[in-house]
Amino acid sequence: MTAQVTTPYRPAQEEGRDGFGQLVRAEWTKFRTVRGWVIGLIVGALVMVLVGLFAAGQSTSSCQNGPGAPVQHGLACLPPVPLGPGGEAVTDSFYFVHQPLAGNGSLTVRVTSLAGLHAAGTAQAGQAGQAGQGPLAGMVKGTVPWAKAGIIIKASTRPGSAYAAMVVTGAHGVRMQYGYTQDIAGPAGGMTAASPRWLRLTRAGDTITGYASADGIRWTRVGTARLAGLPDTAQAGLLTTSPQYSVTSEGFVGSSTQGGPSQATAVFDHVRLQGRPSGGGWTGGPVGGGSGLPASTVGFHQAAGRFTVSGSGDIAPLVAGPGAALSDGTIEDHLAGTFAGLIAVGVIGAMFITAEFRRGLIRTTLAASPRRGRVLAAKSLVIGSVTFVLGLIAAAVAVIAGTPLSHNSGEYVLPVPWLTELRVVAGTALLLAVSAVLALAIGSIVRRSAVAVTAMIGLIVVPYLLALSVLPLGAADWLLRLSPAAAFALQQSVPQYPQVSAIYSPVAGYFPLAPWAGFAVLCGWAALALGLAVFLLRRRDV
Repeated sequence: MTAQVTTPYRPAQEEGRDGFGQLVRAEWTKFRTVRGWVIGLIVGALVMVLVGLFAAGQSTSSCQNGPGAPVQHGLACLPPVPLGPGGEAVTDSFYFVHQPLAGNGSLTVRVTSLAGLHAAGTAQAGQAGQAGQGPLAGMVKGTVPWAKAGIIIKASTRPGSAYAAMVVTGAHGVRMQYGYTQDIAGPAGGMTAASPRWLRLTRAGDTITGYASADGIRWTRVGTARLAGLPDTAQAGLLTTSPQYSVTSEGFVGSSTQGGPSQATAVFDHVRLQGRPSGGGWTGGPVGGGSGLPASTVGFHQAAGRFTVSGSGDIAPLVAGPGAALSDGTIEDHLAGTFAGLIAVGVIGAMFITAEFRRGLIRTTLAASPRRGRVLAAKSLVIGSVTFVLGLIAAAVAVIAGTPLSHNSGEYVLPVPWLTELRVVAGTALLLAVSAVLALAIGSIVRRSAVAVTAMIGLIVVPYLLALSVLPLGAADWLLRLSPAAAFALQQSVPQYPQVSAIYSPVAGYFPLAPWAGFAVLCGWAALALGLAVFLLRRRDV
């Protein structure tokens, strides 16, 4: 009698996370066992760090405090830079006619005129004409767009202290500005001699509210600012200031900028300070410095209830680039070696798939895992993860070590919040990781390493270099919106400020898209390339 053997039922193992996990481990094993690939990525990361550190310390500033004074170098040449309430570097230079204001109160004024002078150069049409002899000789008539005149409540006369102001400007109408970075537009319409502007600030605790009026009767609320830690006795009064004049000439090969200092003169009347003035009359003096004009060119005159105030400088955040108030830079300057990293990840990312096509090993890979899309997904996960980790380490070392090197060489590195610094460092690693995936996808499409690397560099590196040094700003902006090079926006640490005139171009580290929007463009290109790679891998023989 023959006994029957019963085999227990074992359900077929479903493909799922375990199956994909095994595929990822297999691809990781392939990658780490090819020493050339591992060494290539490590060398790329090291070159990225070394290039960044070289850029940080390649030049040293020299300065001299006066004729016959000893020449100083590096850190000794950095002037003190005030920091605003948010820790950002600011310029805080204006002429201030003020009284102490204890507790709550309000300040009202009418601005009847705002005129200006600026350095000669390519002046706007109709603004030529000598300004006379003396310290202002050679300057021409004309008010720069962000010249400011108005009223301000400020924690103290110390540069960088908290403030809120209502101002009229040279070309941007009435504004409420506070905290150096905040700017709110007031009622539409500019100021003329026939149409003066009334301004008012009220204080309630640490809250300042700004108002504007065309007639002094009907008032429009412009905005409200909360100045944390505003002392009980603050300084309230009139201000006039005028930032650097600059004009940019664009050509097919880059752009050039010229300019110089400017001065504004404003006339005020109907000045009324209500509250508890803590003694004394109106006193005037400059706040900050560095306007580029002699001290004799600023000041105020009071007669018959009318104030005439002349000032120069700006109340705004510091920005990087041509025309900056001092030799400054940003943390992303230390990531100049990203190009070396991109070339390395482009080569390794492409070879991670093309090597299998060249040697015929792709047949074995697809025999073990017939679902071809999963193979590309596993390879993308491996090359993207390895590249991200190495890129993160390289970017962190370059920024952390490069910043003190730049300071010691005499370049002021604009401080940024730690979250912004983290985004720049991690964003650089993401840029490299997704670029590696893009190279992998292109390699799967063309099946040749040299063609894939050339295509990847042509899509990312070449557009950025064209925007940096060849194309005019308009064409560069469009190129950096549409090409994968848009992802370099992840490295921008200092935002563009509408109320600060500057050259916001890739040369100075500014991009037309927001950081994560630029990264999304690169991700879109990589997704399209991967989709096409999967389609072709399924359709073509291997």
